[in-house]
Amino acid sequence: MRTQEGKVCMKEVPEWKQVWEYPWFRHRLWTGIALVCMLLAALPFFFQHIEKREGTVLQDLLLAHLPAYNMSVPVFAIIWALSLFTLFRSRKDPFILMTFLYGFFVLHLLRVVTISLVPLNPPAGLIPLQDFLSNAFYGKNYITKDLFFSGHTASMFLMYFCLRSRKDKAIALVCAIAVGLLVLVQHVHYTIDVLFAPPFTYICYLAGRKLSGAQRDLKISAVLAAESLPLQAERIKLKGGKKLKA
Repeated sequence: MRTQEGKVCMKEVPEWKQVWEYPWFRHRLWTGIALVCMLLAALPFFFQHIEKREGTVLQDLLLAHLPAYNMSVPVFAIIWALSLFTLFRSRKDPFILMTFLYGFFVLHLLRVVTISLVPLNPPAGLIPLQDFLSNAFYGKNYITKDLFFSGHTASMFLMYFCLRSRKDKAIALVCAIAVGLLVLVQHVHYTIDVLFAPPFTYICYLAGRKLSGAQRDLKISAVLAAESLPLQAERIKLKGGKKLKA
């Protein structure tokens, strides 16, 4: 909210208390949570299925010259740190969470399609990523064939697209690039898996934004701004009156 020369320039972001009054918001939020929960429950069966099939081993020039190191700790430290940061930002902006929920759902549906259509065997020298929480969604065994495209990199870029401010986006972008590079160092993915993650994720972000109804936040913002204008104008008037008396 800014005032300049008696004019009010406002950009309100609707808060949870305000949007919770809208039935469509509550409905879409619970629907999004339910969809993600069902997805997470079904993914282990899919991953166990693809692990049994044979695929192609790609000739990756970058990985051929890149020694493999176990980067599990920094990878998941970055992922969970950015996840908590995004959740923290969602406290003030509910549409960050809404967009992420639906974007995440669409993203992993798309991964099911691309992984099914592009059967690949893991790169040479692969070191399995180890994270007790994430691995719970993969089933009993380490999954190595969920390759095209990189889910870890894509999830990071989804948070980058969902965050609003330039500073937040800059932090998320650095984290996303770091994770993309680290999964290559660990030989968990081919280079093509990481390179295709951002454009696919952007498509999923746009779909998630539309499905979540996040575009309505602009209309809600406009309503909030209109309701606040008289109050702001009165404050400016009072301020101006005090200056004249002084």
